[in-house]
Amino acid sequence: MGIHVPCLAWVPRGYAKRSPDKVELSTEELQVLIHGASTRNESLGRTEREDEEPMEDMAGASGGNGDNELAEYDLDHYDDDGPVQMDSLAGLAVYSSNSDDPYITLKDTDIDDREDFEIKDTDNLLLASRVHGNECSLEVYVYNEDGDCLYVHRDIPLSSHPLCLETLTFDPTSDSTGCMVAVGTLDPVVDIWDLDMVGGLEPNVSLGTKKKKKKEGKKRMTQEEGNASNEDKSDGEGHTDAVLDLAWNPLVRTVLASASADHSVLLWDLKQGRQAGKLTQHTDKVQTLSWHPFEAQTLLSGSYDRQVMVYDCRSPTESHRLWRFSGEIEHVIWNHFSPFYCLASTDDGFVYCMDVRADKPVFTLRAHDKAVTGLELSSQVRGCLVTASSDRCVKVWDILEQRPSLVQSRDMKMGAIYCGACNPDSPFVMAFGGQKGGVRVLDLMNNPSVRDAFGSRERLVMKTPADSVVQNNRTDDPSTR
Repeated sequence: MGIHVPCLAWVPRGYAKRSPDKVELSTEELQVLIHGASTRNESLGRTEREDEEPMEDMAGASGGNGDNELAEYDLDHYDDDGPVQMDSLAGLAVYSSNSDDPYITLKDTDIDDREDFEIKDTDNLLLASRVHGNECSLEVYVYNEDGDCLYVHRDIPLSSHPLCLETLTFDPTSDSTGCMVAVGTLDPVVDIWDLDMVGGLEPNVSLGTKKKKKKEGKKRMTQEEGNASNEDKSDGEGHTDAVLDLAWNPLVRTVLASASADHSVLLWDLKQGRQAGKLTQHTDKVQTLSWHPFEAQTLLSGSYDRQVMVYDCRSPTESHRLWRFSGEIEHVIWNHFSPFYCLASTDDGFVYCMDVRADKPVFTLRAHDKAVTGLELSSQVRGCLVTASSDRCVKVWDILEQRPSLVQSRDMKMGAIYCGACNPDSPFVMAFGGQKGGVRVLDLMNNPSVRDAFGSRERLVMKTPADSVVQNNRTDDPSTR
């Protein structure tokens, strides 16, 4: 079974610490880890030793003179204090520093490692989930556009299959600015990890509770008991099924929204670490979410029930609009250059553009032959829409005049594409993950057709209050200088 990448997320430049902190494990924690490793190794060692021949027999098989050949090295006294007999070691020497050893020509490997560990002001972090069989992790890449460089900085072990990622700059553990990532998995829990900390074994914060496994042989519930149990679950805090998407509100930094297979959207108060609201207008799994870029109370959602909804979260049951389409909704996004417009993609290959003031779509685009799994607008250039699909293709569209035209189509040679994300600092740099091939970063401007269509368009940088807070705090932080 190969490695696949279900979800991706970028971290803007300047959000992460230049030199991330490292977790220092206590003596007790180290002993637990060592004990667990030694137990596994001991068990493995016993199995291996059963197949080994006795040392004496091996020496005899080589001619019976093994002891005589080793005697000249006096290995019985190898660890004794005292001068080393260089003659007996045939000229072998041990140097206190690699810099003194004439045979080691790479003298600055430690310096190179330190430079790779540091995150520069021109670096983005790219977060990519990694699934290989039952092993799941979150890989943290460093991407530098100027040097065309991408490498894995570290990875974070995950206990469950990841389904969605969302970066945020609010640290719930300190009520201050931080560089964090929220992870949604098959478990009904949202885990939040600190990206400024290296070596953590558990998330800083978990929102919700995991489902308890049912014990075999448990007595069957009566119908009344089952209904009562379901009511308790629906009225309790947290999701009861997998978390399919996450959306952080950049205008109200303490609010995170989560969409779930339990048909609900939850609003979380990160400062309190608890549920603050619940939206239940959808009748099937809620697959995708997006906050309005300029209206803190406005949330967009899409579901397996083939509906897209836009809510005023202050009174969601009374103030919402919906559209129904031909397929299950894969992604929804706001047009950050035209805030009355939003887009949705479906599992039957269509992309729809809606005006929130109207009932009918502005345009309908048959973009792919299969599900449109990636839907991204350029972060800085108007009209540049990028779609990705399980049909293995990435396409670039010009939608500036609300009449979509195809600019480029490319087979990424990575099987079905599961996700795509646009670099917030580089309007034509896209990352993709899929069925095989790991993470791929693509600069769209390397294609002549894309350059002709968008190369001369003005670049607009959309800033939110959260961006200003992060930049100010990071500038004042000595570790970022």
